[in-house]
Amino acid sequence: MARVQIVFYSMYGHVYRLAEAVAEGAREVLDTEVIIHQVPELVPEEKLEKTGAKASREVFAHIPVAEPDILAQADAIIFGTPTRFGNMCAQMRNFLDQTTQLWLAGSLVGKVGSVFVSTASQHGGQETTITSFHSTLLHHGMIVVGVPYSEKRLLNMKEITGGTPYGATTLADADGSRQPSENELAIARFQGNHVARITQKLCRS
Repeated sequence: MARVQIVFYSMYGHVYRLAEAVAEGAREVLDTEVIIHQVPELVPEEKLEKTGAKASREVFAHIPVAEPDILAQADAIIFGTPTRFGNMCAQMRNFLDQTTQLWLAGSLVGKVGSVFVSTASQHGGQETTITSFHSTLLHHGMIVVGVPYSEKRLLNMKEITGGTPYGATTLADADGSRQPSENELAIARFQGNHVARITQKLCRS
C-alpha cells in the first residue's frame, strides 16, 4: 500500500479545489491510500472575516490540520500553496520550518515530493513558487516529481489556463473570482495519478 499525503494551504478555496482534484487522481491508482491535511492558519480571525476569507474557508473546515510529524508516515507528499510575491505563502513556510527534526533524522529521504500552486495572474510567480519550493524538498532528500508533457493539456493554447511541467496551477484573478478551470483540474488529477504511480513503483523496488 502506497501512502500519499496531500498537504495544502488555501485562503479562498482555489488551492483546496486543486487538492481535491490531485486526490482524485491519486485514488485512481490501486493500493494507494490518500490523506488530505491543511496547514495551520496564521492570519487573525478578524482579518480573515474582513477579507471574506473566513467564509471561503468554511468549505474545507472539515479537513484536519497537519502536524509536521505526520509527514514521516507518507511515501509521497504533494504540497499545495497559493503564491505570495513569487514564493510560497507564510503559512506553508511556517509549517515547513517546523520540520527540522525530520530533517535531522532523515525521515523524508527517498520519499516522493510534488507541488501545485495558485496565483492571481498568468505571470504571478507560478513557476518560481514551485521551483523555490523544490529547494526545501531537496534539502529533505525527497524525489521531486512534476507533470511531464505526456499530459497534453499543458499544451492547451485555446484558453487562458494554468499548468506547468513543475506542477499543476490555477489562476484565481486578483479578486479571487476565477475558479479552477476543467483543464487545470484535469492537470491536477494527472499530477496526483502520476505521483501515485511513481510511488507505487518505488514501494515495490
